[in-house]
Amino acid sequence: MPYEIWNRRYTGSKYKLADWIFEIIDSHCSGSSFCDIFAGTGIIAKTALDRMSKVVINDFLYSNELIYKAFFMQSQYNKEKIEHYKKTFQSLQVVDLSENYVSTNFGGKFFSHNDAILIGEIRERIEQANDINDKERSILIASLLYSIDKIANTVGHYDAYIKGHTLKDQFKFDLISPYNTESTISIYREDANILAKSLECDIVYIDPPYNSRQYSRFYHVLENIASWKKPELYGVALKPKPENMSEYCRATALEAFTELINGLKCKYILVSYNNTYASKSSSSLNKMTLDNIKQVLTSKGSLSCFEKSHQFFNAGKTSFLDHKEMLFLVEVNK
Repeated sequence: MPYEIWNRRYTGSKYKLADWIFEIIDSHCSGSSFCDIFAGTGIIAKTALDRMSKVVINDFLYSNELIYKAFFMQSQYNKEKIEHYKKTFQSLQVVDLSENYVSTNFGGKFFSHNDAILIGEIRERIEQANDINDKERSILIASLLYSIDKIANTVGHYDAYIKGHTLKDQFKFDLISPYNTESTISIYREDANILAKSLECDIVYIDPPYNSRQYSRFYHVLENIASWKKPELYGVALKPKPENMSEYCRATALEAFTELINGLKCKYILVSYNNTYASKSSSSLNKMTLDNIKQVLTSKGSLSCFEKSHQFFNAGKTSFLDHKEMLFLVEVNK
């Protein structure tokens, strides 16, 4: 079966919350344009396509931008050509291939050695292909990322790989399923605070990072394979030098959030947040309290608050009970 946009493991995914969020939007908001400014998996933006005539999707990760282009970008692509590449990639035999960047760095760690050889070979072939357009290239790379994520030797992110067991060969290249829509779609890879100042939209949905876990570090393997710059890697987790580090994961989070909210020109603002601010784990500890958020949002307009019990992301080290997802809705002052 082709991969849908929600068929990946991603910290903070709103897949199970999307219907609840849009029940609130449908009941309390009006407008035809929507922006998901920290889009992550893109699931909220996908849900918005069924309701809005204009959707703006933004995230600062290269891999996520590529995935949005693959699923959402409304440009022509040749399905037969994509299927031909799929069959070619599925027919590759490890014995016919050489070592590559992925096998040298990630083989026997994040993937079996043979799987890593296949992944590196496929990525290099996509990079060298001169008969594909931007949409087709995005589909092939996004398909590789989804196929990787299905079998990666991790707990759901790439901050570390699981040690102490023999890795099986299980990689299989499969395709994503791009979406057709009549909505106008704009895709960005921008700092949200910068984009906010030039954005004009009826409804803006904000789902910022909650804590000190930097997404560019959590998903460094996917970022690396997506961008294919082949940087030198460091440490046990084999990460490149830091880049794309978010202010929302630092002590400056409240300052960044205040700037973002003040820069928005819209009718409604929705902010997702959760109550891990009481977590015992320092990495899970929220950088802003609920009182901080309420104070900033109240200065922008009339504030309503909603909450729902929801199972939070857990890598096995954080104990936290009674987890709730919060949704703040601001009707902006005219």
